[in-house]
Amino acid sequence: MILAINWTVSSEIIDGWRTPNWYGLLFVSGLIIGYFVIKRMFQKENISNESLDKLVMYTVLATIIGARLGHVFFYDWAHYSKHPIEIFMVWKGGLASHGAAIAILISLYLYSKLVVKKPILWILDRMAAPIAIGATFIRFGNLMNHEIVGHVTNVPWAFKFTLYFNESIGNYDPSPRHPTQLYEALSYLLLFGLLLFLFWKRELWKKPGFIFGTFLTLLFTARFFIEYFKEGQTDRDFQLAINTGQILSIPFIIAGILLVVRSVKKQAIQE
Repeated sequence: MILAINWTVSSEIIDGWRTPNWYGLLFVSGLIIGYFVIKRMFQKENISNESLDKLVMYTVLATIIGARLGHVFFYDWAHYSKHPIEIFMVWKGGLASHGAAIAILISLYLYSKLVVKKPILWILDRMAAPIAIGATFIRFGNLMNHEIVGHVTNVPWAFKFTLYFNESIGNYDPSPRHPTQLYEALSYLLLFGLLLFLFWKRELWKKPGFIFGTFLTLLFTARFFIEYFKEGQTDRDFQLAINTGQILSIPFIIAGILLVVRSVKKQAIQE
């Protein structure tokens, strides 16, 4: 007998209303918590509220635009190339964390040069924890949407996603599956706690690049391994030994390791 959680929660906060929905509420909640985290860091270093407001604008726009375009180009270009107007229909779902990551990196580079006029690693080290908590809440939103589900399994903590529409069979599919959204959310939540510890207790912001390198390495390593439990999101995911999410994670993992090594070596030379 398979013991599974019957996940019947609707994505709608109000029955019959597509918006507001739980995904949107959780998305905004992650941004708000991240805002207060970075605000405290800025206060510690006497950075103006005006600079903080501009950071919020840069980051929010990059997250939404990058995540959407990442989904469009990395995962479902075959569909969106034929229905370009749907690219703007964000409320229908379809956001990719890798696209958000690329866009946020670009926006933070511009922010560091145009606003605070500090090295890029300065802002990246301070944004790592806020981004991690934002990613946590996004995955909770995916859980509420019955999307990004895992493979069918008989583990006792499996979820029966009653509102998951399986396109391969053209119907709703409540088969018990790995709750991969929860796997990611909990991984990112633990990472958030670790990054705050490294920043406040160990003061590793004094080693530029160490905190952000740790963030990249651990977040995308977690993402890489959790992908083994996920259903493929593109046709090629069923043909390759590793899927699209894993392929896109590898450069971020390598970059993270290089940043940590560079940070440690530079500190050793200075000492």
